[in-house]
Amino acid sequence: MSSRFQSSLDIVTENDVRRARKHARTIAHRGGLGEREEVRLTTIVSELTRNILKYAGQGTCEFELQHIGGRILVRCTCRDQGPGIADVDAAMTDGYSTGATLGVGLPGVKRLADYFHIETGDQGTVVAIELDMHGNPHV
Repeated sequence: MSSRFQSSLDIVTENDVRRARKHARTIAHRGGLGEREEVRLTTIVSELTRNILKYAGQGTCEFELQHIGGRILVRCTCRDQGPGIADVDAAMTDGYSTGATLGVGLPGVKRLADYFHIETGDQGTVVAIELDMHGNPHV
């Protein structure tokens, strides 16, 4: 048996970042994910939506939840139309920051996700992640 749920949020203000985190928790509950997976997803969404505001000013955060047999797949795609990331390799290095932060955001997102993909250029940045749970995610 298979089921699917999709949703999208506009990210324009700090309040939208809070809404996105809350929505990530809702997706986790709706998917029957355990606390660990909920924290992973919420942390990822928080980092990516904050990046949208800080570096592009606005964007979107899209969610997809799928139940496929005994597998639970959560996808999150964050998009913006900002200036892009000048040096992706550097941005993916722990400690690198152009925004006076600790520089652990994108590398941390990559470590938390089961799948991570980034595309960037002068038309904006897209970051897609997946959490892929097999069997009982509550264990």
